[in-house]
Amino acid sequence: MTSTQIKTKQPKHKMGLREKHDAITGWLFMAPFAAMYLLVFLIPIVVAIYSSFFAEKVSGGGLLSTKENTFVGLSNYSDVVFESNFWSGIGRVMFYTVIQVPFMIIAALALALVLDSLLVRRGTVFRIGYFLPFAIPGLIGAIVWNYLYSKGLSPIVSIMEMIGFDMTSSTFSNLSIFQDQGLIIFSMANITTWTFTGYNMLIFLAALQSIPHDLYEAARLDGATGFQIVTKIKIPMVRGAALLAVLLSIVGTIQIFNEPQVMQIAANWMPGDYTPMMMAYNTMRDGVAGMIRGNGPAAAVSVMMALVAGVLALVYLLVDRKVGGED
Repeated sequence: MTSTQIKTKQPKHKMGLREKHDAITGWLFMAPFAAMYLLVFLIPIVVAIYSSFFAEKVSGGGLLSTKENTFVGLSNYSDVVFESNFWSGIGRVMFYTVIQVPFMIIAALALALVLDSLLVRRGTVFRIGYFLPFAIPGLIGAIVWNYLYSKGLSPIVSIMEMIGFDMTSSTFSNLSIFQDQGLIIFSMANITTWTFTGYNMLIFLAALQSIPHDLYEAARLDGATGFQIVTKIKIPMVRGAALLAVLLSIVGTIQIFNEPQVMQIAANWMPGDYTPMMMAYNTMRDGVAGMIRGNGPAAAVSVMMALVAGVLALVYLLVDRKVGGED
């Protein structure tokens, strides 16, 4: 025997019939989701990116003219980048995000903390009640709130008139104060907050209920008050849930469409490119100033918005990690 150790090959593990059956079963259960994910998510993204390199151009003349999709390279993206209305819309949705997301997240966290405490009985009823607005389709919710904002229909406006608010001035002759140019972003923020606060509350509540109750008992034995338990244990330990809620909210609000599109019916001063997603929709359908009508330019606007939302989400993620002291 020499000092050299003899290495023996380990026999390869052969998958048994039970393991093969379990693997096939797992793939079969995942197949419907994978097919739908491919059909309604990945394929539309690929089609949108592909379409963004094309534009409709008229060939021929007179009665014989026809429209053909022509490859234009990055021309559609160039039009979007140098279109001032696009960046004005970006500015509006970013302002909207700054005022809406923090208020909604704080309200959702506050509701979750109340429901997680011992102060509320029959928490299931409150959970369902807070979550119910999210179960209403966003378009229907926007229509309902647009009626609540409209002069002559809104009980809110009627109450304001009863308490002495002047709604007969020339500024509000046709619109209510909620549909005025200076306040319509806040009106839309109210709709989104009403819709999604309950959804984000459930995210926080799930995180709170996963915290071991032994930590609370140990804190109480050390003399911690209820307020200290909330601020020193509960809130720090839902940081991951807060990160998820804020990221989802940023991506969602930057793509706001239902609220401004519905409110445009009453607020007819609102242009078709008030937000970037309205710009994409109206570019495809009727065309807007400064943009060529068609699927290709509209797809370019959508892809640009996806990039903007991704960059904003990444910036927030990096800032959150830096503030949290993570590498």
